[in-house]
Amino acid sequence: MAPRPVQTTLDELGTPLAEVTFVVVDLETTGGSPADCGITEVGAVKVRGGTVLGEFHSLVNPGEPIPPFVALLTGIDDATVASAPRVEGVLPAFLEFAAGAVLVAHNAGFDVGFLKAACARAERAWPGFPVVDTVRLARHVLTKEEARDVKLSTLARLFRAGTQPDHRALHDARATVDVLHGLMERVGNLGVHSLEELTTYTSRVPETTRRKRHLAEGLPSAPGVYVFRDHSGRPLYVGTSVDIRTRVRTYFTAAEQRTRMAEMVAVATSVDAVVCATPLEARVRELRLIAELAPRYNRRSRFPERAPWVKLTVEPFPRLSVVREVRDDVTDGAVYVGPFGSTQQAELAIAALHETHPVRQCTKRLPKRASPTASTCLLADLGRCGAPCVGRQPVEDYAVVVDAVRAAMTGDVRGVLETLLARASMLAGQQRFEEAAVTRDRLLAFARGAARSQRLAPLAATRELVAALRTVRGGWELVLVRHGRLAATTTSPPGADPRPYVDAMRSSGEHVRPRPAPLPAAHPEETEQVLRWLEQPGVRIVDLDGEWASPIHGAGAARARLDPMAAARSWTPPFGEPRDWSRAAPSPEREAATLGRSAAAGRPARRGRPSDRRPA
Repeated sequence: MAPRPVQTTLDELGTPLAEVTFVVVDLETTGGSPADCGITEVGAVKVRGGTVLGEFHSLVNPGEPIPPFVALLTGIDDATVASAPRVEGVLPAFLEFAAGAVLVAHNAGFDVGFLKAACARAERAWPGFPVVDTVRLARHVLTKEEARDVKLSTLARLFRAGTQPDHRALHDARATVDVLHGLMERVGNLGVHSLEELTTYTSRVPETTRRKRHLAEGLPSAPGVYVFRDHSGRPLYVGTSVDIRTRVRTYFTAAEQRTRMAEMVAVATSVDAVVCATPLEARVRELRLIAELAPRYNRRSRFPERAPWVKLTVEPFPRLSVVREVRDDVTDGAVYVGPFGSTQQAELAIAALHETHPVRQCTKRLPKRASPTASTCLLADLGRCGAPCVGRQPVEDYAVVVDAVRAAMTGDVRGVLETLLARASMLAGQQRFEEAAVTRDRLLAFARGAARSQRLAPLAATRELVAALRTVRGGWELVLVRHGRLAATTTSPPGADPRPYVDAMRSSGEHVRPRPAPLPAAHPEETEQVLRWLEQPGVRIVDLDGEWASPIHGAGAARARLDPMAAARSWTPPFGEPRDWSRAAPSPEREAATLGRSAAAGRPARRGRPSDRRPA
């Protein structure tokens, strides 16, 4: 069965112009300045899909004399509006008539300016309508040979409007409707078919960019992945969408604001598409293609294998280090936490463990029997290390410290959490806010990294998991996961028994070999995508060969408790970690005080994600 497109957001698909309700409005006024002049007449026509849905008309008493030249131009004088309502009485009816629509006006800045000023004087909030200006649109669509100017009368003749404008509000609004339809027909021939494309069409987009709109033609309107390529076939950019054709078209309009994307479009000569059965497959394929092709205009996920981990080494006196690889040697026996978004975050996590456990911080490998020439470091003198380097701490005693570190990394983070919360509270109480902020950052980094590995490890160890999610139309979206890797996905049609589809998916699914824990058989970002899908409301576990569970006292609950402290950060790199927590963040004083109040009150940890609770 062909995959069914699923609309998720208007940002991606846009609103088809045939489904948009437009309210074409025209005003007559006593002059040209909203600050000094008033409205004398309001006329509006509501249209959708070329059909007139209704009209609105009202004279308005401006509360001031109408200048003679205006009366001569419009035919509206003081006597005409003497018994008309004031604008405060007309506005509510007009705003109700236009509610939920897109405002259209010829020289929209003039009409919208008067309407906004009237709302301000009436102490009413301006609804913030989307606005289309037929003057601006005409300047981009028509040539001088077609129309010597963009006056309403000129355009009405060009498009053979059924009503000729005569400086009366309703008549001019009717004429503008015909002009709008004529202009929309023109831009439709240029590939503008949605409201978003229409409202951005008049922005400054280079003609060289517009001419490349043909690259989107022939692409499928289905979920999947698209790849921009240059003249040599080299991949430039990989993206995903629930509607490939509509998404790719936005790259050739003013809707695309990213500078590097404009540069990419300038050198692109073709676009390939891969249609996917489900949106989850599309997201996973995007990650795999970015990792495989490393296109130069993709910033995220290009080199997921380079993500840093924190490793507890295996040696007589283990230590913590930052590594770029989880070793495939199953005899390694090391413990890993991560992956982290940056080396800086991994080092902060190590600092959190060093602050709470007296594990050694020197980097050289220590023998079981200390060298006679060895000497202690400052940390040993401060009591923060047992000094195994000089033989003060035998292997057996040091192993107790290592076991506590291993437990914190793999299962129980309560010791690290409460110790650092108490320290931050103490520092804040002493008004040592910068030091409290450092403690906060270390704790958050460790909680994030440990939570990630503790979420990945159970799914990585699960031999096979089959799950299903009911689709909007009544069928099922089916997913097969093996050792944390998406092995297959498909959909079953409405009313059909999904079991044959499950059986076919399992038999044709990718054979996956496990990797050492906590590393899944896929890049961790892919497993994160799978986990987010599995944790959606409504997902049902069909079959599970393994144990999908996370520690009750693990880092997931700690992260749920601490994450609100970082909620104000505005930018997150891969894996969802802030690169610079000090930027756009609340002051250290305020956050440290928050930490102190939480610790002092003994506030219980917030509930984590489903995988952070008892067996899922």
